[in-house]
Amino acid sequence: MDEDPTLQQQQDDEMVQQMFDHLIETYLASPHRKKVELITKAFNFANKAHAGVRRLSGEPYITHPLAVAQIVCGEIGLGSTSICAALLHDVVEDTDYNVEDISNIFGEKIAQIVDGLTKISGGIFGDKASAQAESFKKLLLTMSDDIRVILIKISDRLHNMRTLGSQPPHKQYKIAGETLYIYAPLAHRLGLNLIKEELEDLSFQYEQPETHEEICKRLDEIRPHLNEAFKSFILPIREKLDAMGLTYDIKARIKRPYSIWTKMQNKHVAFEEIYDLLAVRIIFDPHSAETEVQDCFQIYTACTSIYKAHPTRFRDWLSNPKSNGYRALHTTLMSKQGRWIELQIRSRKMDDMAERGFAAHWKYKEGEKDNSTSETELDKWLSTIKEILDDPQPSAMDFLSTIKLNLYSSEILVITPKGEFRTMPAGCTALDFAFSIHTMVGTHCMGAKVNHQLVPINHVLQSGDQVEIITSDEMRVEPSWVEFATTAKARGKIEALLRKKRREQQKSGEEMLTEWCAAHDLEQNSLVLDRLCVHHMMETRENLFIAIGAGSIVLDDSDLTAIQRAPDAERNHNGKGWTRYLPFYKHKKEASAQDAAAPPEAGTLVVDRKKPLYLNEDVIGRVTMCPHCTPIPGDEVLGYIDAQNRVIIHKRHCDIADKLKNVDGNHILAVYWDTHKQLNFSATVHIEGIDRVGIIKSLTDVITEQLNVYVHGLSIAANNGIFQGDIELSVHDTEDLDVIIKNLRKIDGLEDVSRVS
Repeated sequence: MDEDPTLQQQQDDEMVQQMFDHLIETYLASPHRKKVELITKAFNFANKAHAGVRRLSGEPYITHPLAVAQIVCGEIGLGSTSICAALLHDVVEDTDYNVEDISNIFGEKIAQIVDGLTKISGGIFGDKASAQAESFKKLLLTMSDDIRVILIKISDRLHNMRTLGSQPPHKQYKIAGETLYIYAPLAHRLGLNLIKEELEDLSFQYEQPETHEEICKRLDEIRPHLNEAFKSFILPIREKLDAMGLTYDIKARIKRPYSIWTKMQNKHVAFEEIYDLLAVRIIFDPHSAETEVQDCFQIYTACTSIYKAHPTRFRDWLSNPKSNGYRALHTTLMSKQGRWIELQIRSRKMDDMAERGFAAHWKYKEGEKDNSTSETELDKWLSTIKEILDDPQPSAMDFLSTIKLNLYSSEILVITPKGEFRTMPAGCTALDFAFSIHTMVGTHCMGAKVNHQLVPINHVLQSGDQVEIITSDEMRVEPSWVEFATTAKARGKIEALLRKKRREQQKSGEEMLTEWCAAHDLEQNSLVLDRLCVHHMMETRENLFIAIGAGSIVLDDSDLTAIQRAPDAERNHNGKGWTRYLPFYKHKKEASAQDAAAPPEAGTLVVDRKKPLYLNEDVIGRVTMCPHCTPIPGDEVLGYIDAQNRVIIHKRHCDIADKLKNVDGNHILAVYWDTHKQLNFSATVHIEGIDRVGIIKSLTDVITEQLNVYVHGLSIAANNGIFQGDIELSVHDTEDLDVIIKNLRKIDGLEDVSRVS
């Protein structure tokens, strides 16, 4: 029996009103000026604009803007302008209202933020542009003028992730992939730690549900043990802090599932080998604003008088805050049970900044102006973003990679010759440091003095290094420099300078070719250019001009011969003549049109990306396995439909798949295995251990005799008593592989066994 529509509408209205009332309650409890009328006006406008529209979950659409506004207000701490923009953020995209309407009704500032949040199509990347990358570029352009744009966008993404279960699988992979690749790092960079962790875990849950569930299950099993360890650890600390007369909270922080999985992947260790699952956080009220730092160190001294501190794991983020505004003292202490436990010491204000982000405290909280280091660091980062946007990357993939490059990196402190401290990403080079000083310093960098020792430009800097950049007017940017740069600013500038150099070479090459043709009474037409392209194996005319301008091609009599050869010869050159470089030629157009009209060839896999693809015996031979991540049954996978309509199968956490989800997410396909141990797949296991007589025999005994597994290849090398190597095996699925790895780990002398992918 169908539900009464009147009753349904009444229930919907009550739910929406409750959400709005909760939003107003949260807003009234905040320190912002009370502009309830403006927020109510924005809510009524958005509610009317979205009337009758429902989300895939079945709820009225207005519940989404309300939920985003609640996150903006309650979880980030922004004020009325941001709340209104959050309520209105989908009006321009999904209704007949435009930005001008928003400006006329709510003012220019709210309209500007809404415009920055509105998705767009087409753009700087050409006809085959990624709308996703273009939308992100517009977001960053607006963000560089008003940080609230990205804060609201992150809130929008957080609510979408919280309700992602209503989307079909292929959309889940696309949205979760975008979130993990771009939005979680952005939240990290802006200091939104709680939101960053939730975005990571939600993405992980949808991308790899089985792995996520397994880690959660293991955490639940050991949680009582961790809680007991926490209680035992803090007991003597409480006595010390009480004696100091401090008001404080002590919290246990258990590592999140995504963070655990990342460490397992990076360190090639099992869950049981993750030893820093528990951290302890002391959050205190300082005696006064002036004694805040002093109180932190007094608490540190008190704790280290109870427990032995790890000699190399002390981090002072008070004297030199992280670039996202994070301030705290970190140390690692040895508990009485023999477990290393990280201790974090923060004041109440430091904790608020760490969890909710300094951006929320930056320019938009009425009543106080925060001129702290965090504002300066945010300005520096926004300045870097502006520089990248001023000279955007030619491809969507490069653009996203450049922006993301140092969002997530750890940080080091580097010292200038004058004794100034600069925060740089961990792993940066002398060349990165040169470009951080000034573009011209980077352009003419020929080396550096690190701690008074000469080093090349690709020298990796360490925290505490004193660096002096050495320049030369004769030095110019080289293509190899792209490999030496690790920061977004340096790489972006190098690539921009290289493109400028190529444009100059192209112009020079065109002029040189024109002069050469005139000298040999040749007309510089398409036929001449294309025959020269074939002769010099150049795929485009632009590459030909650049090579001539750079001097790598010197035109001579052989070029005259190539131009004057018979036309029939080039058309019959195994189908690889100059015509393959000319898609605009008439015969090429006709062939393309015929191909488009023809039915798919026999054996071509035709898929509907809205429906999952099941990999069985009939299908497996008509798809391509990604050679980068080499998926096998049991791996959580997805498909990507490329420009030739081929289906490429990737692991869901494959680096290439991560980028494809962001650049071309509409071609992502939900894929599931259906092989039932009927097919064999190749997998490689990496081994390391202590060399001994008979180690090879032990390996082959376990693999071939005990497990009856076929070995495709075995490569092992030993050096100074340590060996390492790779074994290529034939397996049915990950279950087989796990059994093999488990048995190999039992071999005496074998220290590390991990899958290669």
